[in-house]
Amino acid sequence: MVEQWKDTVWPALESKKDEFHLLGYDRATTEEIWKCITARLKRNKDELQLHQFVNQIMRLSANEYMNWLTISAYQGPDWFSENEILDLK
Repeated sequence: MVEQWKDTVWPALESKKDEFHLLGYDRATTEEIWKCITARLKRNKDELQLHQFVNQIMRLSANEYMNWLTISAYQGPDWFSENEILDLK
């Protein structure tokens, strides 16, 4: 449901990105902020209205964002899951 709001809430995502840049998190992107917010909302099964979704974006703290990035990095691709032999020549 929230996927259809991406274009509508883009200014809020840009604003949050600019806020993070001012705080020194220069690598923050609007796409990563979008993924962070949608990942948080997947755990919550309640239906949101547009203004509640924008509120979630604006309430996102730098600490929550960095925690999400760290967890996402640890949950990255499992290179050894397909039982393939890596050729390291």
